[in-house]
Amino acid sequence: MLCLGLGMASTSVSAAGPALAPDMVQALESLQQRMQDNASESAIDDAKAAAERLQGGNRADRWARALFLQLAATGEARQGRDAAAADLFYQARHIDGVDSDSRQRWLNQEARLRLRAGQTAQGAELLGDWIERHGDDSDSLWLMVQAQATQKQWSQAAQWVDRARRAGDMDADRRRLAASVYQHAERYDAALSLLDDQLQSESDDPQAWRRAAALAQRMQQPGVAAALWEAGWRRGALTGEDDLERLIRLHLAGGTPARAAEHLETAFEQGTLPRDSEHRRLLAEAWTSARAHHKALSAWRALAEDTHAAEDWRQLGELAYGWGEWSTAIEALHQAREQGADAARTWLLEGVSQLELSDEEAAREAFEAARDAGASQAEAWLASLGEGNVGKAPDVDSSPNEVTPQAPSDIDTQ
Repeated sequence: MLCLGLGMASTSVSAAGPALAPDMVQALESLQQRMQDNASESAIDDAKAAAERLQGGNRADRWARALFLQLAATGEARQGRDAAAADLFYQARHIDGVDSDSRQRWLNQEARLRLRAGQTAQGAELLGDWIERHGDDSDSLWLMVQAQATQKQWSQAAQWVDRARRAGDMDADRRRLAASVYQHAERYDAALSLLDDQLQSESDDPQAWRRAAALAQRMQQPGVAAALWEAGWRRGALTGEDDLERLIRLHLAGGTPARAAEHLETAFEQGTLPRDSEHRRLLAEAWTSARAHHKALSAWRALAEDTHAAEDWRQLGELAYGWGEWSTAIEALHQAREQGADAARTWLLEGVSQLELSDEEAAREAFEAARDAGASQAEAWLASLGEGNVGKAPDVDSSPNEVTPQAPSDIDTQ
């Protein structure tokens, strides 16, 4: 709630401005009491009427007029009419003869009311003027941060954050605001540092972990994002199927695919994730990226036997071929071809695999089939067999056709 600082004791009235007649002091104190009790429409109207009657009077009248305007502004603010209250403070502080302290106090109140009323640009300008005159008041500095952020003036907001942090008094809400401002201002290191501090004090808040991981992704540090999500998962702040899926994909993108595969296998065993084709394929891709040959080939075989898909059998065959698992390659390439995979390439790779197993007759049959299917290298392989010099045979691309995991999209930080 906006604090307006409306102390109006008669002694302070006398000290702040020229001496007022006793009946004027009594009228002000009576109206102040009515404002404190209720701030009714009649009390507000009476304050405005009193201020109007005193317009154009002497110095004491002008001071009394300013005080009545202050009371009317107080009433309008308590009724929730912030813009009207701000206008009344504007009038009060522009009356000739008002002392500097009162002007500055009403400037501060007008600025806060205009911000609360949604008059952000005007309120920020007034508040900035007040801060420059009065120094680094922590509450006012953070209010300026919020005002600049509301206007999406991220560079200016970040500068105000720097200043506010030096003034101290940064609670959890302000830390989150500061991190958000730094992030929008593309000062990622500063933002991540703040989020790291927040994680130390709010380790059970799942949104804190999500924001930190999302920020690491925007900084092009997928490994850091994966490590943060892993830490949040281990602490129990991140839970459930969606968070587990995100953890797995972050590990794939962050260069730790073996951890992704381990999480998947644990999830299968515990029934946390379904052992469907989508997750089986993800497991196979994870072990492939980790270059865990036996586990990758086993995972691709299990997937292919489940889906009977040509592409899954071909992937198994290509990987087995690239890793020198010739018998597995021959079997998988045959299955892939049966399911409609490219005959030319699968026959060609099968021929090379048969040669590696020293079965030249089977290799010749495979190369002939590859030639008939349109493989341009098949003739050269057949020629090399005819010459009895396989060592001079043409090369075949032997790189396993591995899947490169894509980085998951930025995490929702809302």
